Amino acid sequence: MEFRSSLGDRAIQDVIRTYPEIGEILNRFEIGCVTCKVGVCLLKDVVAIHGLSKDDEAKIEQEINSYLTAKGE
Repeated sequence: MEFRSSLGDRAIQDVIRTYPEIGEILNRFEIGCVTCKVGVCLLKDVVAIHGLSKDDEAKIEQEINSYLTAKGE
């Protein structure tokens, strides 16, 4: 997965703290990272390890990148 601004290489809790809307995107796909107490997984790994279809992975990638583009990132 390729996320804008190298976001895929950041820990998920850092990503959600900086961009809470990304947590909402993940929640829509039943990825419960917002409530995870560990939060050290990288964003790119979080999406990959949840056993989603390739279509859903592509949708998440597109939604996050569109959000980042809209934010000017």
